Amino acid sequence: MTHALPSPASPLKIGTRGSPLALAQAHETRARLMAAFDLPEAAFEVVVIKTTGDDAALIAADRPLKEIGNKGLFTKEIEEQLASGGIDIAVHSMKDMPVEQPTGLILDTYLPREDTSDAFVSFSYETIGDLPQGATVGTSSLRRKAQLLHRRPDLNIIEFRGNVQTRLRKLEDGVAEATFLAMAGINRLGMEEVPRTAITPEQMLPAVAQGAIGIERRSADTATADLLAALHDADTGQRLAAERAFLAALDGSCETPIAGLA
Repeated sequence: MTHALPSPASPLKIGTRGSPLALAQAHETRARLMAAFDLPEAAFEVVVIKTTGDDAALIAADRPLKEIGNKGLFTKEIEEQLASGGIDIAVHSMKDMPVEQPTGLILDTYLPREDTSDAFVSFSYETIGDLPQGATVGTSSLRRKAQLLHRRPDLNIIEFRGNVQTRLRKLEDGVAEATFLAMAGINRLGMEEVPRTAITPEQMLPAVAQGAIGIERRSADTATADLLAALHDADTGQRLAAERAFLAALDGSCETPIAGLA
């Protein structure tokens, strides 16, 4: 590598949302870069950026995502900071990413993929089949809702916005009897205490790119490209290329219940 490495005097700025899961993903990226280049933590700066999808009032009101906006709800403000030079890289949950990036930005680095499955989460029941007739299930995912109602049309589905912790709190408060979370998120947060049952793809196909972390950069930033090359997992990249091509062909968004796994 011919470019200067990040240092405490000139840190690499890592952009991320502010949820505990988003921060865990940013910290994993930082740790991998530290290990790859033997750098201190001070050579990196984690920059928290609030996105449209993070609006607390909208989350509290359980507004459906499709009413708030279409593509880029959790990425637009981060990508604006990246394009303007406010941050050097952006760490994303790939299932939140539109298939097209803004001009001047590129998404070509993926960390090794986590568990791709959904988890059934309930303090009273172990599986979907255990739910009583007419039980209330909380989810804001059209994909999960469509697949769940296909199997259990008797269930009452309500909106369930918020990060992992917020949704678990709603469950504890009795707003719903069950919900769904990504197994990857539970694992990355180390939440062993969460009562969950992994759901097979045959029972509920996951979101496109679920369980994958992507790192976005400016296309012209060759120094950062060299850094990120050390982190890229080729197998994850191949699988996501197939899944995201499928999503692009269907013009998927927050308004479409699309699932896919390569």
